[in-house]
Amino acid sequence: SLLAIACAAFFFAAFSKGITGMGFATTCLPILALTIGLEVALPLVLVPSVASNIIVQIEVGHFRESIRRFWPMLVAAMIGVVIGLVLLTWMETRIAAAVLGGVLIVYGVFALKTPNLTLPPNLEKPLGPVTGLATGIVNGLTGSQLMPVLPYLMALRLDRERFVQAINCSFTLSSLVMAAGLSKIGLMNVETTLVSALGVVPVWIGLKLGGKVRRRLSPELFRKLVIYMLMASGVLLLARAV
Repeated sequence: SLLAIACAAFFFAAFSKGITGMGFATTCLPILALTIGLEVALPLVLVPSVASNIIVQIEVGHFRESIRRFWPMLVAAMIGVVIGLVLLTWMETRIAAAVLGGVLIVYGVFALKTPNLTLPPNLEKPLGPVTGLATGIVNGLTGSQLMPVLPYLMALRLDRERFVQAINCSFTLSSLVMAAGLSKIGLMNVETTLVSALGVVPVWIGLKLGGKVRRRLSPELFRKLVIYMLMASGVLLLARAV
């Protein structure tokens, strides 16, 4: 039953990510957490999450360019994950998840109401490390990798492929640090790693199907779908908290 639930959640999250380029862990975690608990779900999501990131990164290109441009943010995000995992050992994660869910919904409504919001070029570099650190802390504490890196990258007005590459670089590096941290605190073991590895197959199928849909979308429709995905993730996080 665990395998069936996990594979169904992996496929749905991967299909959604194939369309929007993001949101695998944030979509998958609430589904699994509601059925098997957050502490089991966190390590279970990691292997297919990293696999989905790498598949998407290979597909969209611009990897070296994204690393050169956003490396301060990416390094800060990895440090933030460590801080978030330390907080995870003593803080009530249900409260953190509920707060994050509310923030995602509020930002989604704000982004739909202000479609032309942009970040001035002179603020990109100073805000990058701050954004990365905050994103890593939220990731380590709740498992969500979207805030505040998503609005930061959207405000830079990157084209679709560069946006997808940049945000997946953040996802991949944060997930690798998360895996090491969960192993350190005893939440990731051989059994969960094996079950997690089996999820690569439904993830690959879901990504391929979702990717075909993404390539047919206009830039504006793509942007709206990303925001809707963000708001849906917020609703799921609130549901998980309740």
